[in-house]
Amino acid sequence: MEAPLPGVRTHIPPSPPSRCWRWLALGLTALMLAGCSQGGSSAPDARKLTLTPCRLKGLASQALCGTYEVYEDRAAKTGRKIPLRVVVVPALASQAEPDPLVLLAGGPGQAATRVQVLLALDRIRRKRDIVLVDQRGTGDSNPLECEPHPLEEGLAARFADTGAVEKLRKCREGWAADVRHYTTPIAMEDLDEVRAALGYDKVNLWGVSYGTRAALVYMRQHPERVRTAILDGVAPMSLYLPLNAPRDGQRALESLLAHCEKDATCAKAYPDLRPRTEALLEKLEAEPARVRVPHPRTGVPEDLVLSRRAFLSELFSHLYSPEVASLVPLMLDTATRGEWAPFVALSVGLSESSGHTVSHGLYYAIVCAEDAPFFDAAAVEREAKGTWFGPDMGREVLDVCQGWPRATLPKGYREAVVSDVPTLLLSGELDPVTPPAWAEDAKRTLKNGLHVVVPGVGHNTLGADCARSLMVDLLTRGSVEGLTPACGSSLTRPPFFTSFAGPVP
Repeated sequence: MEAPLPGVRTHIPPSPPSRCWRWLALGLTALMLAGCSQGGSSAPDARKLTLTPCRLKGLASQALCGTYEVYEDRAAKTGRKIPLRVVVVPALASQAEPDPLVLLAGGPGQAATRVQVLLALDRIRRKRDIVLVDQRGTGDSNPLECEPHPLEEGLAARFADTGAVEKLRKCREGWAADVRHYTTPIAMEDLDEVRAALGYDKVNLWGVSYGTRAALVYMRQHPERVRTAILDGVAPMSLYLPLNAPRDGQRALESLLAHCEKDATCAKAYPDLRPRTEALLEKLEAEPARVRVPHPRTGVPEDLVLSRRAFLSELFSHLYSPEVASLVPLMLDTATRGEWAPFVALSVGLSESSGHTVSHGLYYAIVCAEDAPFFDAAAVEREAKGTWFGPDMGREVLDVCQGWPRATLPKGYREAVVSDVPTLLLSGELDPVTPPAWAEDAKRTLKNGLHVVVPGVGHNTLGADCARSLMVDLLTRGSVEGLTPACGSSLTRPPFFTSFAGPVP
């Protein structure tokens, strides 16, 4: 099995403003930053944006940081301005390549400057600057923050599954923002303005999860500025959040359960796991479980009510990473026997580890403008039919978005993006939110696209060495011609945990 990066988790679900958020978030791989000595930047002479030395968490060498202001209402060019947080991590070479790699983070709502990814980019950084820009509404770019379940409120609030509409309304009233202007097309105009201010003529885009949508939009709006594109965990214009999530999540769950049933060790440790889990779901549907467990951080016993809806939203988040999913049979087994502490500990650990990288309000600003207007309750019911996860996530988004100020999108926004930019599309075989079929859909209109599926990998492929090598090769060649069309043939799903001590050796 190909060795992943140390400590890599292919997705860390953010702490949600509602049950729905955990199911939907198209997040970015969280990795440790790795630093080296600072080299030269490729475009300082043409730069119009003042950057000063700064430190990023976990990066040993200095980066260059600055703020670039844009009008919130770009069309009117008057009124409130938004400060955009900009970070350039200079190339290590004294003579760097002229076109940087620009990260477009996931979510929607993740802040590019707060997601630690540079450890995986050391080979790229040798010759290219890495550019991180917090999208408007995230990070330090006028964030649309909404955290209705602060950690200090305890487990009962953490696992509550009601009140999302009112909580989002109250958050929205407190923002110094007109949410109609926080859409992907407008954010990509911000990015192009920052590109020009940094003095780069062309860029290489690296979009991850929702960031792949952003990259496709930039490719459509500014095709002459894109040298190459890398789309990892592809969310094409045909994918609507969260309409397609129940079916894609069920696919990943069925794959996991089938693998356990075929694995002699897993099947022996957890006999009849599927029917026992179905019986648990029926029980939770009839009456939510009243649970008393020690808080994973403090050890103090706390009481909470766990509904079927809350349980399934957490289960969905456990499927993003195969490493985390390897614990799912053990977690399901203990839950079916009324032992809830492992489930609570795993869920809390995942959400807390995401830190403060996500702006929950920006998620809804995007989804309410770009997704919810294109489906209705009937479509939600249709797409969720026959899945364990059901229609709750879609219903909740429609409820939240019903009172959301309506944004204006460009004509034909949801049409497939047609481009001849050399584009590498990467998919994880086990991805529960952007499985390989979505990349195939995007590739139909990408004339110079190459789609590679990485086996044994979940949401985002950066942890696989072969995926990183493909990224380097694309940037070096400036073309998909000659790239290896396969990746990680020796990769497999990690072995299942048969106890809390770990898998059987």
